[in-house]
Amino acid sequence: MRVNRKSLLAAGAVAIVTTLGLAGCAGGSGDSGDGSGDSSAASTLTVWVDTERVDALKGAAEAYTEKTGVKVDLVGKDNADIKDDFIQQVPTGKGPDIAMGAHDWLGELSTNGVVAPIELGDSAADYLKVAIDASTYEGTTYMLPYAVENIAVLRNADLIPEPAANFDDMIAKGKAAGLAQPFVVEQGAEGNPYHLYPFQTAFGAPVFGTNDQGYDPTDLQIGNAGGEQFAQWLSGQGKNGTGVFNTDIDGDIAKTAFLDGTAAFWLTGPWNVGAAVDAGINVAIDPVPSPTADPASPFAGVKGFFISAESKNKVAANDFLVNYLGTEDVQLELFKAGNVLPALSAAAETASADPIIAGFAAVGDQAVPMPAIPAMGAVWQYWGIAQAEIINGADPVATWQKLTADVQAAISK
Repeated sequence: MRVNRKSLLAAGAVAIVTTLGLAGCAGGSGDSGDGSGDSSAASTLTVWVDTERVDALKGAAEAYTEKTGVKVDLVGKDNADIKDDFIQQVPTGKGPDIAMGAHDWLGELSTNGVVAPIELGDSAADYLKVAIDASTYEGTTYMLPYAVENIAVLRNADLIPEPAANFDDMIAKGKAAGLAQPFVVEQGAEGNPYHLYPFQTAFGAPVFGTNDQGYDPTDLQIGNAGGEQFAQWLSGQGKNGTGVFNTDIDGDIAKTAFLDGTAAFWLTGPWNVGAAVDAGINVAIDPVPSPTADPASPFAGVKGFFISAESKNKVAANDFLVNYLGTEDVQLELFKAGNVLPALSAAAETASADPIIAGFAAVGDQAVPMPAIPAMGAVWQYWGIAQAEIINGADPVATWQKLTADVQAAISK
C-alpha cells in the first residue's frame, strides 16, 4: 500500500505517538467492540465504520499496525446509527477514536462538542476543492474526506444521442423523440428542494451567502431577486404551466418512467445508475441543463472520517487518517465498496476512467457543499413545502416571500 507522507505530521507522527505511550482510544473502547467498555489495550485505535466498508479499510488498518504497533479495531455499524451513537457516547468518555460519517453532520457534531480538528497539512491540496470546503466548518477542518456525491442528469442515449444544451433544449429533444414526458425528477407531496436546487442556483439564489468561515447563517440569500425569479420559473413549469414538475411524481414513479423508456432524462444520483444499467439502458451522464445562461449547481454531499474530541490518541488518529486513509489505494478501495467518486484528486482521476463516474465528476465541478450549519434545519422545514405549493399553482412570488420570512423567523429564534 502506498503511503502519502505529504502531511505536516508525517515525519514525526509515529514518533510522537510512541513518545506519548499510545495513551489509548477514546472513552476506553474495549471488550464490547462498540466503545462502551473499559480500555483493555492502550495501543488501540477504535474506528466506527459503515458495515459495507469495513473490508475496504482492512489493508490500511493492518499496514498501520505493522508500521506503528498501534492496533486498529474496525467496528462495523449501521450507518443510520453512527451519528446519534457518536454524539451520545463521546461526552461520556466512551465511543470510538474515529467515526465515519457525512459532512452535513458537522454543524450538529460541532455544536455538541464531540469532534476534534484534523490537521491535513500540505495534503489538503491533494483533494477536490469541494471535498475540503465541505470538511471545513467555521474555518476549521474536522473531516478527512473520502467520497463526493452529487446528482446529475441520466440520459437514455439510445433515445437521445446528444446532451441538451439547456433546459428548454432538453424538453424539446424529448418531445422530438416522441416522448410525452421527456424529463423526470423526484418531487412528492412535500416537494424535494435537494433535486431542484441546481435550477435555483442558476437564477443566482443560493440558500446562504458565504464568508471566509464558510456559509454565513446571517446572510440568507434564498429570498433575493433571483429566488423570486426562480419561483416564477418554477410556477411556469408546474401544474398551470408546462407540467414538467409534478408533485405526483415521487422517487419510484420517476425511476419507473426512465427505466421503461417513458422519459429520456432523469435528474438523480449515482445510487440509481445500477438500476438503469441493469434495465439495459444505454446511460449517459450529463450536466444539469440550466434554465438560464448561468450554470445549474447541485449540492455536493461529502463523506469522510471524524476524530473524537475525547480521544486520548488524537495524534495517532490524525496520522492514521491523513497518511493511510488519505492515500490513492485506500480511497480507491472505498470507491469499489460504494462506487462514489473519491475525494482524493488522484483517486478521482483514476476512478473517472469509468465514463459514468467521469460524468458525475464533471457535474461535481459545479457543485457546492450542502450547508452543514444548524440554520439549515430552518430552511428544510419550509423549503420543499413552498416549492410544492408553487408547482401546484400557488402565487410564486408571494409564496417565496413567505418562505423567506418563515425561514428568517425560525433562524432568529
